[in-house]
Amino acid sequence: RRTELSRRAGVGDTRLQLIAANVDVMFITSSCNADFKAARLERYLALAQGARCYPVVILTKADRCDDPERFRKTAEKLAPNLVVLTVNAHDASDLAEVAKWCPKGQTGVLLGSSGVGKTTLMNGLTAGTEATQSIREDDAKGRHTTTARTLRVMTNGGLLVDTPGIRSLRLTEPEDGLETVFSDLQDLAAQCKFNNCRHESEPGCAVRAACDAGTLAPERVERWRKLLRDEGREGE
Repeated sequence: RRTELSRRAGVGDTRLQLIAANVDVMFITSSCNADFKAARLERYLALAQGARCYPVVILTKADRCDDPERFRKTAEKLAPNLVVLTVNAHDASDLAEVAKWCPKGQTGVLLGSSGVGKTTLMNGLTAGTEATQSIREDDAKGRHTTTARTLRVMTNGGLLVDTPGIRSLRLTEPEDGLETVFSDLQDLAAQCKFNNCRHESEPGCAVRAACDAGTLAPERVERWRKLLRDEGREGE
């Protein structure tokens, strides 16, 4: 396998679950509604970086949102030079913009929660006719339309893997991915007075100083610390 995407099965479960292999581009799908969560996108970005896949964030259902640019700008701040596309999956020009990131000779994978429109995207990019399902309007959660992984040829000659919706993404080997996605925080943490600084109330904390100065968003720090806690790395 040239590249491998996998996740841990769950809390306290050390088994690995293979998601896809030999993938060049990871299409990280979310939608311009209540499904959008920066913390979840950061996990996918860490997964992509760790597997050496090129990440492209696709924000679906832009046509159903009054201000899709707000979601795009928020996503773009999650990593330097991150490609973020706001997409109406029924619009041919939007589909063409997605397809150009996975040309002939390359393989992409669609990842994201149930209900974000991965099947609709797959249909548009491959001229498929798979059935889709609606979402709950109160929280934008959907039911699994895709229940098994499929590999299909895109209309531009690229290959695309569709996957079932992922409710929980636990990273298998997060070190490289987290350090890349949060490289700005890693650099700041290296300037803290104490090597085991938890970035709470310790004296000489460069991370808290950046927050106090307004150059770093506190919520980004909290997402970073939560990821470190989840992966058992906080305080290293």
